[in-house]
Amino acid sequence: MKRWLAFVLAGVMGSAAAQFGSPMMGVPAPNKYQGDEEEQPWQELESEPPAFPKQENLREFYVSAVATNQYFIDASTLAVGADRVVRYVLVVRTSGGATNVSFEGINCKESTWKHYATGHGDGTWMKSRALRNEWRPIENKPVNRHHAALSHDFFCPAGVAINTADEGRNALRLGKHPNAN
Repeated sequence: MKRWLAFVLAGVMGSAAAQFGSPMMGVPAPNKYQGDEEEQPWQELESEPPAFPKQENLREFYVSAVATNQYFIDASTLAVGADRVVRYVLVVRTSGGATNVSFEGINCKESTWKHYATGHGDGTWMKSRALRNEWRPIENKPVNRHHAALSHDFFCPAGVAINTADEGRNALRLGKHPNAN
């Protein structure tokens, strides 16, 4: 009877050790499981403007039926950083004939975009000033909805950043990312 009682107590103690963790039993203590590291805060990488866009690298993308401008991404500048920001050069040709060039990025996780630099006609870049160099929400409005189109249709299907620049170039080639709904 004493052996049986000792056996039952050992079983209960072993079960408790497994449930609550015991270094003597080789079981980790609660909240200290492998792979349960604390998530590090997001850190944006520094980025310099790429080479100025060339006509042969421009890929037009659809924005909306009411858009009067033409929108292009320089496919050679498309990059996905280790910070998961999709960076690219955007070229906008207005219906009046003006061309605007900018180096920008999209943070898919936060659904925000950022303007890094403006291109000049002589092929040089001017970095954005502090007020323009902040993350802004991507808004799906009828006018100037190019960031929403880039995010939803090409670079952030289902709210997740593309994995590679080639994946983004393929989406531009197809007219939409295969996972975009």
